[in-house]
Amino acid sequence: MSAVGGEVPRRSALARSVHDSLVVAQRNLIRMLRIPEVVVFGLVQPIMFVVLFSYVFGGSIAVGGSTDPSAYRQYLMAGIFAQTVTFATAGAGAGIADDMHKGLIDRFRSLPMARGAVLTGRTLADLVQTALTLVVLAVVAAIVGWRIHHGVLRALAGFALLLLLGYAFSWIGALIGLSVRTPEAATSGGLIWLFPLTFISNAFVPSSNMPTVLRVIAEWNPFSATVQAARELFGNLPPGYPVPSAWPMQHPAWASLIWSVLIIVVFRGLAVRKFRSAAA
Repeated sequence: MSAVGGEVPRRSALARSVHDSLVVAQRNLIRMLRIPEVVVFGLVQPIMFVVLFSYVFGGSIAVGGSTDPSAYRQYLMAGIFAQTVTFATAGAGAGIADDMHKGLIDRFRSLPMARGAVLTGRTLADLVQTALTLVVLAVVAAIVGWRIHHGVLRALAGFALLLLLGYAFSWIGALIGLSVRTPEAATSGGLIWLFPLTFISNAFVPSSNMPTVLRVIAEWNPFSATVQAARELFGNLPPGYPVPSAWPMQHPAWASLIWSVLIIVVFRGLAVRKFRSAAA
């Protein structure tokens, strides 16, 4: 009887936390709809990357022994998709820092709601926005010649891994947003480490072309694992492409899943703790 009596409060607490998180997510989505230029500007950069990398670098970078521009476009798109979902980190951090700066977080603290719901709701709203961005980006990629070759279900699995990575990185953005004083600092702090993370990877060039130290970093980079998994699921690996012997490159889907879950567990815990300490 005592076990049953102890189980009900835990379930009700979980249900309340989920409800509060969804309410905060809805609030953030409505806010995004009321400021459509944020969504539009968020689409411009990845579309520019697709066009510029496809037509400027296509034909000058050998992939699988071929310099065919169409082969590079197939290879490139998973990297652009992954870069797009991870660069949303800066927006997540800036949004939370802006709420902190305007005192909105203090208002949430005064309400009888789960403490983690404010951050969870924000990251869920960012996930929805990222998913919409990926849809538009996939359409643009199809226009410039990108195709999936292993069926819709495997392609959806690839996009799911990309979104999971983006969600994981949004918790890093949340921690950064809670740790700085202004939205501008959150934007800078959210981008400064993303550039080496995305470029020391297999997103734009094969890691086999890199010096030894950088190649090892790239092959164990969680970003690279997700890109490699997406390429395999989309069927975008060119014939003769040498797959590195590192475990994350041999089992990229598992490596991507493990990395993303680990990042969520660690940085969600750190962000919620930071939120609670700031409230004390």
